[in-house]
Amino acid sequence: MKTLILSGFLGSGKTSALMLLAKYIVEHSKYEKPCKVMILENEIGDVGIDDKLLRGGGFQVDNLFSGCACCTVSGELIGAVEKIEKEFDPEWLILETTGVAYPQNIKENLIDLMNIKARVCVLVDAKRWARLIRPMEALLSGQIQKSDCVLVNKVDLVDDEALSKVDSDILGFEPEAKIMHISALSPIAEEVWQTVLGEEA
Repeated sequence: MKTLILSGFLGSGKTSALMLLAKYIVEHSKYEKPCKVMILENEIGDVGIDDKLLRGGGFQVDNLFSGCACCTVSGELIGAVEKIEKEFDPEWLILETTGVAYPQNIKENLIDLMNIKARVCVLVDAKRWARLIRPMEALLSGQIQKSDCVLVNKVDLVDDEALSKVDSDILGFEPEAKIMHISALSPIAEEVWQTVLGEEA
């Protein structure tokens, strides 16, 4: 089971990007089993893909589209991952974290407790970056450090100078970061998803 942790501060566009990524995986998958992608949301107290899934907590599953399902959990994340691997055996598990989570902590728990190696992709909001960077610097840097890639979203809403500053700040937190620019107004290139999934040629 290949695993991706998708993180980013509230409002960065995680859910929209997540749906596009899930569709990309399903459309390009050669996996023989029915569940290509399982999305595990941990957005307790926030509205995720479908807020009805969050009512009552616990472990609930809902099909989003053919080959893709979403589940939510309130409580122990590792137990939910174990259940998904056993019951669904997806090609990809995507963990969508809360906006204030530190993805590296989740990554370390997965490797230590389950021997699952996960990739980390972080979304940042180009439009709000200048406003968030000072009060939220510790959180933003903690999310970006050691990530495999960073998607800078909403690039259509900022000028080149502001975008350059975002890139510079990200590289200050993680010099090896693979930075890609995306916008909801434009189709997202296959190369972006290949980088997110670690499937670059």
